[in-house]
Parts: sequence; C-alpha cells; structure tokens
Amino acid sequence: MRSDIAVWASEPSSSFVEIATLVGFDSVVLDIEHGAFDLSSLNWLIPFIRANGMSVIAKVQGPAREPIQQALDFGADTIAIPHIESLEHAREITQFAKFPPAGKRSFAGGRTAQYGPVDDVWVAKQDQTTKCLPMIEDATAVVDIEAILDLETVDGVFIGPTDLSLLSGRGAYKANESDFNDLVRIARAANARHKAWVIPAWTQAEKKLAVDEKAHTIVSVMQYGALESGMRAAREDVIHYQQEKDKS
Repeated sequence: MRSDIAVWASEPSSSFVEIATLVGFDSVVLDIEHGAFDLSSLNWLIPFIRANGMSVIAKVQGPAREPIQQALDFGADTIAIPHIESLEHAREITQFAKFPPAGKRSFAGGRTAQYGPVDDVWVAKQDQTTKCLPMIEDATAVVDIEAILDLETVDGVFIGPTDLSLLSGRGAYKANESDFNDLVRIARAANARHKAWVIPAWTQAEKKLAVDEKAHTIVSVMQYGALESGMRAAREDVIHYQQEKDKS
C-alpha cells in the first residue's frame, strides 16, 4: 500500500492549492482549528481543492456538532476532530459525522446532496465515503485507542504528536523513543482493524516511521513551513555566493 501524501494548509489560498496539485500531493489538511479560515472561505476552498483532484481533510474547530456538520456540508472528504479525551467522548462526538441509525448527523440540502432530494442510497453512501477521524492527542485517548477504533462511527484516527507529548507529561514533542512508542501503538492498533491513520511528519525520522508502519496519509509539509524553508534557502544561496566572492 502506498500512503497518500498530504500538505497542511493554515490559510485559504487558491495559488497554494494549485501549486500542491502541480507538485503531486494527494490531499490537503485544512487546519480550521488554528488557521485563518472562516465559513465563507471554506465554502469555496473545499470544492476548489476537490476540483483540483485532491481530497480534503478538515481539522475542525473542536469536538462539537456544528463545526463537524459544517465541514461535511461544504464537501470535506474527511473530518479530523481535535481534543477527543476518551472512549465515551469519542462515542458522543463522532456520532455527529454519521447519519442515523449509526449516528446523529443532521441533513442539510445543498452541495453534498447535489441541491436536490436524497434517498436511503445517498445516506448510506455518505456514511461510507465521508470519513471520521478522532484526533489522538491526549494520553487518556491512547489508553482507550483500541476501543475508540472499534466504534462504528470511527473510520480511523489522526495523530497529534505535539499535544500528545505535552498532555502525556513529556513536555515539548521531541520525536524521541517515548514519543515514537505512542505513535507506533496507535498505528498498529489502527492497522490491526484495517482503519486509516494519519500523521503529520515534518522530520525524516517521522516520515520513515510513517512509511514503515503503513500510514494511510502522511502530512509531509506545512504551508508556512514550505514558505519559510524556501525563503531561507533562497537567501542562503545569495549569502553563499557573496562569501565566495569575498574570498576571491
């Protein structure tokens, strides 16, 4: 299995989406929780990403009905729900991503319904094709990871390594053995149940772990990080040639 490769977006930009398409990314993570997105921007950005041939993982504002349903109504392929604390919390919140009888998602006519009436086939297809990923970023959620993955309303998990380290009492995330032990446990629990797992992987060690443990989606670069590294490299090229000139 080849992992999907995703890019992380922190603000709406059509050019960023077009560049990601040209480079060959499979999907875009929208950091709605921490990023500069409002409902108006999501309304055009989500279908624009999909029209460019990539899927959308919407990391919603929080564990509540409204942000989950809004992202789904705009056409997100997958939602990642932050701050899931336990099995019972996951059971309660992930219901909002699936229609009855499995869950409690509310119907809204519009884009996903192709602006017309729907039937039971449409409802079943929505539940099958739109994915719900609780974020595992709390030590108590790791304790319940197997049971969380077994929920009917859960299609996989999205790992939040930095918050997981902080909330586990390890301080800032260091991508060390203790951090990786948690990541591997989560990954193997998901794989054993044939459910997806997604991980932000900024370093080479994280990317290797994600490939070795068969991540469904590897988020390999951030929007701001790509800008910073590109700008830094361009500036350092000029400084290098200036130094070479000074030596001659």
